[in-house]
Amino acid sequence: MAIRKIRQLGDEILRKKCREVPEMTAKLKELVEDMYDTMYEAEGVGLAAPQVGILKRIVVIDVDGTPYTMVNPRILETRDTQEGSEGCLSVPGKAGEVLRPAFVKAEAWNENMEHYVVEADGYLARAICHELDHLEGIVYVDKVEGELYDVEPEDEE
Repeated sequence: MAIRKIRQLGDEILRKKCREVPEMTAKLKELVEDMYDTMYEAEGVGLAAPQVGILKRIVVIDVDGTPYTMVNPRILETRDTQEGSEGCLSVPGKAGEVLRPAFVKAEAWNENMEHYVVEADGYLARAICHELDHLEGIVYVDKVEGELYDVEPEDEE
């Protein structure tokens, strides 16, 4: 397990679409472990593979002590809207107001390639949408309503 370098806004890899994961390999399992280590070390709640330089459809999320490994995730359903402040480990020191679905139903495969469906609202729904955007080359700053503002590191999501 290792801490990987988090790519910053301006790095072209953050603007590329990620490839599907056809099978889980030992190398990809190590990537998942490293992503959790990197996310926790940076005090984040989500991290997508392109943020550590890997163009694979993998994200890790932990907003409340329940970790979600999402391989080849896909949003199946959304409902209603919520507006709230978002930050990103790839855009340190900044945040902005973003409109997201209030409810999300998504499917994914875990690190053992076992299929599951998650239904989320509130903060977890926001995190899922934020991280899945990264897999499409979208960074939250593309969706900010108004201007970005400065935040202290412990305030970032």
